[in-house]
Amino acid sequence: MRLGVVLEAESEPRVSVVPNSIPKLVKMGFEVVIESNAGLKSGYSNLDYENKGGLIVSAEEVLDSDVITSIGIPNYSKMKSGSMLACIADPFRFPEITKKIIESGITLLSLEVIPRRLSKGQSMDVNSSQDNLSGYCAALQAASNLPKLMPMMTTAAGTIRPAKFVIQGAAVAGLQAIATAKRLGAIVYAIDVRLAAKTDCESLGGRFIDVPGWVDAETSSGHATSLFDNPELMEAFDVAVEGILSEADALVTTARIFGRDAPKLFFSKDRNDNIHKIMKSGSVVVDMNMDTGGNTNHASMDGTLVKEGVTFFGTPTLCRTVPNTASMLYSNNVTNFVSVLVDDGNLLINEDEQVLTGDEGGISAGFGGILIGSDGKIHPNHTRLKNTIYGDEEE
Repeated sequence: MRLGVVLEAESEPRVSVVPNSIPKLVKMGFEVVIESNAGLKSGYSNLDYENKGGLIVSAEEVLDSDVITSIGIPNYSKMKSGSMLACIADPFRFPEITKKIIESGITLLSLEVIPRRLSKGQSMDVNSSQDNLSGYCAALQAASNLPKLMPMMTTAAGTIRPAKFVIQGAAVAGLQAIATAKRLGAIVYAIDVRLAAKTDCESLGGRFIDVPGWVDAETSSGHATSLFDNPELMEAFDVAVEGILSEADALVTTARIFGRDAPKLFFSKDRNDNIHKIMKSGSVVVDMNMDTGGNTNHASMDGTLVKEGVTFFGTPTLCRTVPNTASMLYSNNVTNFVSVLVDDGNLLINEDEQVLTGDEGGISAGFGGILIGSDGKIHPNHTRLKNTIYGDEEE
């Protein structure tokens, strides 16, 4: 069995497998080939890979492997039919590419479509490992751009009051942002549509923004969903957030909904359009989700935007700013995942493996597991994706 590690696109400094993972992959029965300089931007040289038992080869040889691992989607047109591609394919945002990959005979394994409540899958969860780092980096980015200190200080010249942070979303990225801002000395408020997030938030020293009468908006798999059928409740939510945000020095938005554009901070379009008027001059906004439409309306992936004294940052995938650490964690996820593809020294898609095909109901009804499709067809558990790609067409 040959496993290939590709050199990512110019904008992606991470690498899918680091040198320390190679001995584990070799023990599984893989020959590991790495495209030249694949790990260079992450701090891993060709020699590092060779010293751990990897082979440095050309891009063509990597793409001729039985299993190809990557972060983004590689040049799948050069891959052979029957091979496996394990990457972050984001099939709902790139349905046409997903269709082409599957119909070319490649087995597509989209690592972010992990059934998150499977205990076995937690060590394979690229969402958690990368979001954890992004949340940390988001809090640091906000802190380093504030025109004031974070912690409270008592000096002979007077007392410095602590900065106030608001974190939207209290999943993995949000919880890390809460913890990081708290460690830096800020007073931290958090909001999430999932009521279960309150306990997690408060355990880290954050103050959960309570909305009177709020009903839980959490799927059976632990993911957030949106509520658009109760105008009074949505208005109560917006009022509660606006009241805290008007006093905040920094806002970090982390909320994502699987398979959809990022949810906006407010239900109200007018409030989303006027965040810069709600917040104080000199405050900072870090929007982590510009790659999926953004939680705010003013952040931009093209750089920094200052609007009426409020600075907006929209750098997506902030874990890329620490590529050495991010690659190490991603590589551990990949190595743990690849083990489910191996049976007695042979590659095998086991339909009884829930990591691949989904737990009961998957992420929610209509979703399966990491296995998006094989043999030219979308896996039958991914009914929502099948409908997105084919609609009413016959396959």
